[in-house]
Amino acid sequence: MGMTMTQKILAAHVDGVKELKAGQLIEANLDLVLGNDITAPIAIKEMEKMNVRGVFDKSKIALVPDHFTPNRDIKSAENCKIMREFAIRNDITHYFEIGEMGIEHALLPEKGLTVAGDLIIGADSHTCTYGALGAFSTGVGSTDMAAGMAIGKAWFKVPAAIRFNLTGKLNKWVSGKDVILHIIGMIGVDGALYKSMEFVGDGIKNLSMDDRFTIANMAIEAGAKNGIFPVDELALEYMKAHSDKPYTIYEADFDAVYDEDYPIDLSTIRPTVSFPHLPENAKTIDEIISAYPEGLKIDQVVIGSCTNGRIDDLRTAALVMKGRKVAKGMRCIVIPATQKIYLEAVEEGLIKTFIEAGAVVSTPTCGPCWGGFLGVLASGERCVSTTNRNFVGRMGHVDSEIYLASPAVAAASSITGVISSPEAF
Repeated sequence: MGMTMTQKILAAHVDGVKELKAGQLIEANLDLVLGNDITAPIAIKEMEKMNVRGVFDKSKIALVPDHFTPNRDIKSAENCKIMREFAIRNDITHYFEIGEMGIEHALLPEKGLTVAGDLIIGADSHTCTYGALGAFSTGVGSTDMAAGMAIGKAWFKVPAAIRFNLTGKLNKWVSGKDVILHIIGMIGVDGALYKSMEFVGDGIKNLSMDDRFTIANMAIEAGAKNGIFPVDELALEYMKAHSDKPYTIYEADFDAVYDEDYPIDLSTIRPTVSFPHLPENAKTIDEIISAYPEGLKIDQVVIGSCTNGRIDDLRTAALVMKGRKVAKGMRCIVIPATQKIYLEAVEEGLIKTFIEAGAVVSTPTCGPCWGGFLGVLASGERCVSTTNRNFVGRMGHVDSEIYLASPAVAAASSITGVISSPEAF
């Protein structure tokens, strides 16, 4: 019986094993262990309880303070201090402090730390982002992170897989965010529970790397263990431009077993918005305009996050906002995902466009995505956000509402003050 891409990567990281099947329990060797300022301090304290001194490999650990940074309060400052002192004490190679940091899942690929064939765990659920480069990457708890940093291994149950066959080409103003919201709306938030979402098909060549990062990033919102793309010329170009690490390309066997197969014609996907309070509540922009002829009023827009804070996202938003003004009373917050992206946006004039439109621009941070700071919502407020979750209270008050959307829809909505299609501009 053949293996999927994910199963092949896992098998290559298990000592003395050449073949794996869904459901097997394995102990696998890790290529990278990731933590942030929320999860890493817990893992570090767990290592102290284990009486572990040192780490398995100082070059295979990445620590990124990005959730509450720049520090919001004393507690967040103390958490970052724990990380900083641990990184110094253990001479951690990849510790990214303020000024060189970014949102972790945009930063690590940019820094060349994630490549095809890697097995990566991170104490953050959106670690699945790196599947865009043909890696197996998945989120774990802080205790698993502690064990990973200590011994360089982790336990897994080998996931079964679902295959998504992508064909065709996206229309203007439609992006990877619309694709993954469409898919989650189709299969539900538990539609891929502990399974690998494997994206194949000739439509992949029409997706940018930023599209692929976005799609892989939100695999967890369908309950998946990971999301993964095959490695093509575009992925190879990206890795060669960003990394000098060796990589290994794995392809699914022709007789690999998939629990389900879904054909996805990219040309049929419309701008899509997920309504509160689950990502599966997906509606096309046409359905929204029909249901709300006077417009669904919003109070805030957030453009950024590990899902949609990359340079293509900012370019799209700026294209919509250029020469226009954010609606009176509307708050629009733009957050480049890394310092490098921020600088690119400055050099291209995108930041000038945002500020002239009436938006504010922040240093890289996860802050508003999960109600940490910078954009916390009050009771009854509605926000269109390019982030990845719209659970009750996710961005602030339990009576606030979050509408997940692409940068194009978010930017258009900031101009009109209601959920809007960029096609109207």
